[in-house]
Amino acid sequence: MPGQSWSKTWTFYEGDWHEGNVPIMGVRDHAAWLCSSVFDGARTFEGVSPDLDLHCARVNASAETMHLKPVVPADQWLGLTQDGIKRFAKDAALYIRPMYWAEHSGALLVAPDPESTKWCLSLYEAPMRKPEGFSITLSPYRKPSLECMPVDAKAGCLYPNNARALIEANSRGFGNCVMLDLIGNVAELATANLFVGKDGVVYTPAVNGTFLNGITRQRVIRLLREAGVSVVETTLSFRDVQNADEIFSSGNYSKVMPVNRIDERSLQPGPLYRKARELYWDYAHG
Repeated sequence: MPGQSWSKTWTFYEGDWHEGNVPIMGVRDHAAWLCSSVFDGARTFEGVSPDLDLHCARVNASAETMHLKPVVPADQWLGLTQDGIKRFAKDAALYIRPMYWAEHSGALLVAPDPESTKWCLSLYEAPMRKPEGFSITLSPYRKPSLECMPVDAKAGCLYPNNARALIEANSRGFGNCVMLDLIGNVAELATANLFVGKDGVVYTPAVNGTFLNGITRQRVIRLLREAGVSVVETTLSFRDVQNADEIFSSGNYSKVMPVNRIDERSLQPGPLYRKARELYWDYAHG
């Protein structure tokens, strides 16, 4: 995946829109050094933002999980997003990122003060990746469980672990990697939920408290089932992934993407992937 340079950006903060990379967090802010931040990521492409309401609701739920105060109603997030979209070209592909974070520590010092919760909404140009596919391998790093980390929130503190997994995989020539949970079952990719196809059936790891049940993941499962495709949420081993007929991913940033290589084995985008992508695109533009 290519690196991301700064692109046209508008951010709503403290009652007004600001253009560019706005400095909104200070060195003494709780989130800057104790990572009390949450965010969500939705997309708009060709003027459409699928499931935006669910993303707005989830950022509020994530804030509560991290003991922040979700002060922005979902309807306000939606209204601000629509206002922000007007600041870009009609055909611009945008990433939409509502955020909360704590400014101050509470009485326990390490814990945040929920009354100091700050928020912003940032929209920026982010062209959709072409569905050319990417390679994967097994990561030596694992996903934490609920007992270890707030994996039921879209929290900033989860991403350093994803980053080190990506860096390690990239050092071996792979674009992404399969991450296992603490007991050795497949959880997801470092940056997306995972699907495999075998003998005409789609399989995906069952939600078990080690990864976020993605909004795009849920939508893809629902669309496939409504179209008559069998989707099984179950426990998967890495061998199951290695032996799959096809592999694809779902996520907020790139939506539905094919895997074209696992370790040294090349793969072609298969019929189940193509069906999932077609269904999602039809839904998103419906």
